[in-house]
Amino acid sequence: MSVIVTDTGFGADDWTTDFVALADMAANDCGAVAIDLASDAEPDDLAGCLDRIAMIRVDFPSFADGRGFTIAAQLRRLGFGGRLRARGHVIADQYAMARRSGFDEVEIAQDLAARQPEPQWLARANWRDHDYQSRMRG
Repeated sequence: MSVIVTDTGFGADDWTTDFVALADMAANDCGAVAIDLASDAEPDDLAGCLDRIAMIRVDFPSFADGRGFTIAAQLRRLGFGGRLRARGHVIADQYAMARRSGFDEVEIAQDLAARQPEPQWLARANWRDHDYQSRMRG
């Protein structure tokens, strides 16, 4: 069971549709409503389909692997307006970066939620005000 982290804290997963791996999506199919992207995926491969995808979930195989942040920013620049979720080894310290790069939410395992409880994530929920540039200007 996973825990979904948003700016309001921990919650249950309300997504009910299955995810399709990008590799399993037929060329030019675009029929999948929700896509799983690996950390080495090319967002441009979805460029012609983004308006028909409701959710994209980007994998983080390690908390030290930041490629997912780049993927999120690229998807938003390509015009993806759907729900964007980071999944895997994202830690509370990375929540603000996840939000700034374009993610709407983070999916973590129950054991990570136990080690890093909700208050640690909520401490970073005001991600718009606590960025590097704001601190330097202040």
